[in-house]
Amino acid sequence: MRVLVVEDERLIADGIAEWLRRESFAVDMTYDGEAALDRLYANDYDVVVLDRDLPRVHGDEVCRRIVAARSRSRVLMLTAAGGLRDRVAGLSLGADDYLPKPFAFVELSARVHALTRRSRPAAPPVLERAGVRLDPARGEVHRDGRPISLGNREFAVLTELLRAEGAAVSAEELLERVWDEHIDPFTNVVRVTIMKLCRKLGEPPIVFTVQEKGYRIP
Repeated sequence: MRVLVVEDERLIADGIAEWLRRESFAVDMTYDGEAALDRLYANDYDVVVLDRDLPRVHGDEVCRRIVAARSRSRVLMLTAAGGLRDRVAGLSLGADDYLPKPFAFVELSARVHALTRRSRPAAPPVLERAGVRLDPARGEVHRDGRPISLGNREFAVLTELLRAEGAAVSAEELLERVWDEHIDPFTNVVRVTIMKLCRKLGEPPIVFTVQEKGYRIP
């Protein structure tokens, strides 16, 4: 699941990004509205965490353009103005949710999790398949009742495979959804992560390679 954080206060932006990465999101960052539009043109995001008061291009205009483009990206708008009129104004622009500053990171991540479920076809809050149970909000994975400890990327890859409901997910799709824009597109990181994931999930294997299509959990 991929998130774009657009916030001109760098300490806040860095804090949001660090927190969301701990929650196994792939996070890109930018600090002004013009750069945000460039990123949105180049990449596909599940959620945009968007500060309203941005330099160069105002956050309101960024939100308008996201909506006008009929993007599937969901917008969580942030602002220091938390009055009712401001919240209504933000939502009327097409934002999907609105969070006034100051906020708790735990609440922000809960709202991002909720929006990711709306950015794609509906998925249950807890994903289950082949004896694996994954709770994205709690960051927990069990196989046949046994807890499994996964790294952030392994957790995110498993989430994507479970969301596919038996269909194959290509390495290119996993790179797009799980890693940020700095990843080398020619890297073998997906294969290595799949190998680590399979080792931690144990026997019998449940993740299979589909020739020329990717990986799947049948």
